[in-house]
Amino acid sequence: MTTTPTIRLTVAQAVVTYLSRQHSVADGERRRLIPATLGIFGHGNVAGLGQALDQLSETMPFVQGRNEQALVHAAVGFAKHSRRRATLAVTASIGPGAMNMVTGAALATVNRLPVLLLPGDTYATRHQGPVLQQLQHPIDADLTVNDAFRPVSRFFDRITRPEQLLTALPAAIRTLVDPVETGAVVLSLPQDVQSHAYDFPAEFFAERDWVIRRPAPDADEVEAVAALLAGAKRPIIIAGGGVIYSDATGELEVLAAAIGAPVAETFGGKGAVQTRAWWQVGGIGLEGTPATNTLANEADVVLTVGSRLTDFATGSHSIFANPDVRFASINVNVHDADRLGALGVIGDAKRSLAALAEAVSERGKSPEPAWRNRVEELADAWAIERSDALDPDQLFDKSAVSADSDVVTTTDAVLTQGQVIGILQEQARAGDVIVAAAGGPPGDLQKVWDATDGRTCHLEFGFSCMGFEIPAAMGIRMAHRDPSARVTALLGDGTFLMAPTELVTAAQEGLPITVVIPENHGYQVIHRLQMFRSGREFGNEFRYRTEPLELADATEVEKAARLGGEYLSVDLVQIASGLGAKARRATTAAELRGALDETRGHRGTVIIVVPVIPHADLPPAGVWWDVAPAEVSEVPTVPALRAEYEQDRQTQRWFG
Repeated sequence: MTTTPTIRLTVAQAVVTYLSRQHSVADGERRRLIPATLGIFGHGNVAGLGQALDQLSETMPFVQGRNEQALVHAAVGFAKHSRRRATLAVTASIGPGAMNMVTGAALATVNRLPVLLLPGDTYATRHQGPVLQQLQHPIDADLTVNDAFRPVSRFFDRITRPEQLLTALPAAIRTLVDPVETGAVVLSLPQDVQSHAYDFPAEFFAERDWVIRRPAPDADEVEAVAALLAGAKRPIIIAGGGVIYSDATGELEVLAAAIGAPVAETFGGKGAVQTRAWWQVGGIGLEGTPATNTLANEADVVLTVGSRLTDFATGSHSIFANPDVRFASINVNVHDADRLGALGVIGDAKRSLAALAEAVSERGKSPEPAWRNRVEELADAWAIERSDALDPDQLFDKSAVSADSDVVTTTDAVLTQGQVIGILQEQARAGDVIVAAAGGPPGDLQKVWDATDGRTCHLEFGFSCMGFEIPAAMGIRMAHRDPSARVTALLGDGTFLMAPTELVTAAQEGLPITVVIPENHGYQVIHRLQMFRSGREFGNEFRYRTEPLELADATEVEKAARLGGEYLSVDLVQIASGLGAKARRATTAAELRGALDETRGHRGTVIIVVPVIPHADLPPAGVWWDVAPAEVSEVPTVPALRAEYEQDRQTQRWFG
């Protein structure tokens, strides 16, 4: 009788051993799929996964963090910069530690980025009675807080028996490497089960390669889209993140040049075009360029590649105004391919673009001279406007941006956020990376940043999650193969104050990242939206309350003093220094240039705080966004804004 060789391991040891032997293969490149684990230990994972990671630390390095959500963001940044060919695992204890990862899981799933989460869970054996941090549901006895991961994960499994790993682990890895299904993968590991032992088949732990698939497009679908493009007089291409993950930049550029279609980029697709050409027009949508949005307004055929087309890109379905406009798309995911009633090509972006370029060429399609003239006319006008907005040597009139006459808006700032970005653009080299997420920075970078010629720009705006930037920059640095390149996180003071603690982890690991903080004293991008939709500021700027808030002994509702005092006095440089960073304050253009020059090549974390003029925005994109003012209100500014909104809604269209 033949016996299968076995190896006796705990569940946690089996998980770590298995993960350390999985590889991805893409275009002939083989690499570790999960080269490290990040985490924070508590009673729910220290004796199980903690012991296993200790025992196997030489093959599975461990990075200690400060906040579980931030560690998921770091893993997502790693995956994004690795073009979804590798990611990191993240472990947390049960209860609040696990729940801290839910936001990061949602971000990963929304953005179609792979991350493996290993939260501890409450006891499976139930010997203990209700245990610390156990959720006791009156009807669902097997429900735990980890079930909150289910709606924000692409794959979820709770391991209540060791042998379940034999099917759960391959299923988890299969999801991570699938370009259609990838996102957050969660293996919920009850505290006791992590330490249970089992005789696993030794063959289960053999090294395994997982090929990242490139689904071929259907020839009939390609022909249908080629016929549509062949008849277009004013075509435009919208490039999403799928172009980047598929390494399809070359094929995209060939098609754009062949048919004379300007290429716009979504937030996820920023940098999809690397060649400076007449058809490279930049960002589209609410934070795109006015030139790009005008072209989208006039286009008769729109080809979307690797994008979900959220409302930011489409102006809540108001941006495509040509009454005869038609849509086509290329997407690996069938659920995204028919958006706006598009003719869909279901397949890998690289293979599909190549096939489409060939099919269009066979039809003799060539650029339309009149359309090229229109593209260049709009692009040239925007180039002048952009240059003026980014020029740090132009004196900005601070008196023109006071939002409320009854509050103090004076600061020591002399630069706008746009001018800060202009200086960062001056300094950017091939190989450098800049990352931004929520608030004003990602929108401004989408509008004005030049991400061609090897300058990478990661904009997380699928979930728009504050607190993503610093840990994502850490993950990007861990994934970046050029140690001389600068990795910069651009984030506002509001985001920094929400989640600065991972600076300690960056210092601990010696990760050279640069964090630039335009200090504008509030959540100013939402302040701007609030002014557009309500007409007055409330709760978005960082101001002192003019009189103490009395709540404890209140017997009736009294009129409370608003947050209407001077701006808060907060020393961001001192905070950053205390968390282990090399911190500088730069007020003028010369000081900012000097700080960037001085710190390039620094082997640790750099923080540069730049005071910027509040309410000083880049030129508008000329696009509407569906955010509705109140239908009824006693605030005198609101009714007129509601009437304006109702008028603007007439531009919103349904495409089917």
